[in-house]
Amino acid sequence: MKREVVRVEPISSWLERWKAPASAVTRAGNMIFVSGLPPFDPATGEIAAGASIERQSELVMEQLKQCLEAAGASFDNVMKCNIFCTSARHFATFNAIYRRYFADDLPARIFVCIPEWTGPFDIEIDCVAVV
Repeated sequence: MKREVVRVEPISSWLERWKAPASAVTRAGNMIFVSGLPPFDPATGEIAAGASIERQSELVMEQLKQCLEAAGASFDNVMKCNIFCTSARHFATFNAIYRRYFADDLPARIFVCIPEWTGPFDIEIDCVAVV
């Protein structure tokens, strides 16, 4: 099965600007893979440095939504999310934001604490969806 790269503007251009060696979204058959994305400021394409965990979480979830829609999917199609965060202290706050996007029939998920990123942000999420 051939991998298809799905461009998601402006996110794909932001990743290129940051020289990230990844596509925002790839698709193979009925499977969609969304890369982990930092919380980009939608007005500038810069990482939302200094933003609260609430704002970072909202930005990343909105970017996931945009990526899924570009590939012909929605949050209803998500099978698994991987959440990477710099602190377990953010767990409850993140979950409150997450539940706005996944109210019922929750996908499989993991929340992993990592020591740091290469940039000034606290959260990154990737997902796999099936259509």
